[in-house]
Parts: sequence; structure tokens; C-alpha cells
Amino acid sequence: MKETITGGCKVLLIAFIGLAIAGGAFLAGFGAGAVLAPFSPASSANSEQPISLPIIPTASPTVSLKPSDSEAEAFDLFWEVWHILEQEFYGELPSDSEMTYGAIQGVLDTLDDQNTAFFDPEIANVMREDMTGNFEGIGAHVRMRDDGWLMIVAPIEGQPAEAEGIRRGDIILEADDVSLEGMTVWEAISLIRGPAGTTVRLLVLREDIAEPFIIAIERASIPMPTIKAEMLDGNIAYIKLFEFNSQATVRLEKALKDLLAQNPQGLVFDLRNNPGGFLNEAVGVASQFVAETPILIERFSDGTEEIYEPTSGGLALDIPLVILVNAGSASASEIVSGAVQDTGRGILVGETTYGKGSVQLVHHLRDGSEFRVTVAHWFTPHDHQIHGQGLEPDIAIELTADDMDAGLDPQLDRAVEYLLTGK
Repeated sequence: MKETITGGCKVLLIAFIGLAIAGGAFLAGFGAGAVLAPFSPASSANSEQPISLPIIPTASPTVSLKPSDSEAEAFDLFWEVWHILEQEFYGELPSDSEMTYGAIQGVLDTLDDQNTAFFDPEIANVMREDMTGNFEGIGAHVRMRDDGWLMIVAPIEGQPAEAEGIRRGDIILEADDVSLEGMTVWEAISLIRGPAGTTVRLLVLREDIAEPFIIAIERASIPMPTIKAEMLDGNIAYIKLFEFNSQATVRLEKALKDLLAQNPQGLVFDLRNNPGGFLNEAVGVASQFVAETPILIERFSDGTEEIYEPTSGGLALDIPLVILVNAGSASASEIVSGAVQDTGRGILVGETTYGKGSVQLVHHLRDGSEFRVTVAHWFTPHDHQIHGQGLEPDIAIELTADDMDAGLDPQLDRAVEYLLTGK
């Protein structure tokens, strides 16, 4: 069984842990910083998606389970080593499944692609739970740093992590006395998430404190809104989109109708810490702002490509527009931001985005495990690569932990200033 996902920054919602995947931030709710985008390769339509756009060619290759003669011969060496271990190793051997999973991971480690990944049944189940929308955890966006440590991208307002003092930039060293060093982001999340009402003890390293310290957090059910919309001072409309789920376009349209009826002078569209989601929703959302040029280019390894054009009927094609972005803006967020920036439809304010511009085909394997294979990369309308680079803001403004603690938002303030003054 196969499906396709767009999400991907390793930004997770620890609330979701919930997870939010992407290569960027995940929901430690952890929610998922991607967000995952299921797609049925047997059909270009998906009843759960208001806009049905194929993510990959519908003719998927058939995977043969019978090895060729050359493959069988190559794996003779593996079986030889396996049997020697069984007969001679002094110590306890892992289970057959653990050895199999380890061998698979060893192959994937040679690919230099963190998004082509294998997940054992336990972790795969965590990810499937995240897709149900029922998230229990601590309520924070997280990502795995390049040095292998789990970092808090941002706690979710009003949720347990924030209430107990978790801050942006905190490094999580241990969960319930288990070191997270060397773990994948999914393994780390599986230790932090858990049923509402239970408690997890996190060993936290903070930049301005010399020694690590413990924060105990009672997990909760984390409500994840799709959208927040309001009018700001100065007659500026503000919309924050939290994720590109199957209702993103529909709810954005409703918010735009409500706000535009009030004749705002400009619009701030906040995609900070939005880890992505469904590709068709990215196209639907971008189509509210961009009318005439492609939204994105999807390019496959054989050089073929798919051009995604905007859908008709966009509601905010002319209003002055600023998109807020940061390092937690990934995947579908970068598709929308790239389309707006490349076409000159609006500007980006904030920080460089995550840089998740690849598409994964998901295989659900016979034992409940999951295998994701990168099949394509995305490019902006002007053919700029998103993956590994991200998008640079037109106006760079940092949001520090001190700003957040003080209730300040200089990025939003600068966006409003730009819309009011034109500079």
C-alpha cells in the first residue's frame, strides 16, 4: 500500500506528539512538522481534499518481492554474517526484526537523504495517530539540530510546555532519564509524547543557564486550530495558518471573506512555524493570492516535471500582502511563500525558512512498518530550489526568546509598518 506526502520539515508538534514533520519543525505535541499528505496513487481524486491534484504520476512502479539472481547472490554475504553471529557471538543478539530493521537503516544511511526513511511499526503507529488529528503531548514545535540534539522551535501558546516554562531554543537532553542523543526525531518524540494526564520529566539545556535542569510537564490533549483571523490596529487584516490540513483552503477562504468585507488596508499572512501539509492545499492557498503564473514546479529524478497552475477564483489577488516566515516554515509553507515572493505579489518578513522541498512516496509494509522514498523536488515559479536552501525574507527580522517572554513580536510589527508605509 502506497501514498504520497508533501510534508516535511523536521518541525514537529510535541503536542502532536503528536508530530509535525518536515525536516523542519515537528509538533511535539509534538505534532507533525512535516505535515504528512496522503495520496492514493490509484486516483487523482481524494474525497477528503477540496482540491484534488496529483502529487506524483498515477502509474506507480510495481515492487517485486522476488530478488533477482544477482541480488540474491549479493545478499549471500549478509546471510553468511547473520548465521555466523547466531552461532558464535558471545552475548545477547537482537531479535530477527531488530536485525532486519538495522540492516535496512544501514542501507538508507548511505543515501545522504534524511527524508528517505524507514520507521518500525511502533514509530509508524505514532505517525499514523498524528494524522487522525487527536494529539496528546506537551504542546511545542521541535526539530532535530544538525548536531543531533532535539531543539524547541517554539512552545504552543496556552499549552503545557509554555505553562511550565519551556522556551524557544531549549535543547532537550533527556526524557524520563533516557538520553535523546543520537536518536532520530521520531524516536525522541515517541519518548516525550504520551497519554493526557501523564507526566514526562525533561532534562533541558538553556543557553543562558550553565547547568541543565529538569522540567516536569503533564501531558494534555492539544487542540490544533487550522486558522486564526482578526483585524489589527491600523486597519490591517491578520491571518495565521497553523498547518496545511485538508480544510486549509476552505477555512482560509472563509477568513478572507470575513476580513476583506471590512476593507483592510493590507493583509499579514502568518506562516511561522507552519510545517506544511497537503500539496493540493498549498496550491489552493497560494491561489488565493497568485492568479497568473505557476505556483510551483515539481521535478522528478528522470528530469520530467509537473507544473502546478493556480486555481481560479482567488479572493486576495490585489490587497497589499506580507507573509511572515521563520525557520519553522517548511514544505507547503515554502511553496506558498515562494510563489508570492517570485511573482512579486507580496514580500516575506522574518527569518530564512527551513528548506524542505522534497516529496516522499509512502509504502506501508507487511509488518506495520513504513518506508518513505524521496521521488521529487519542488522549485519556485522562477525555478529556485527550495530543498536544502529555504527562502530568504525580503525584510529580515529576528524574534528572540526575550521578545517572546516579553510578549513582543517585532516581526509582526515590521510587517504592519510595511503595509502602512510601503517601506
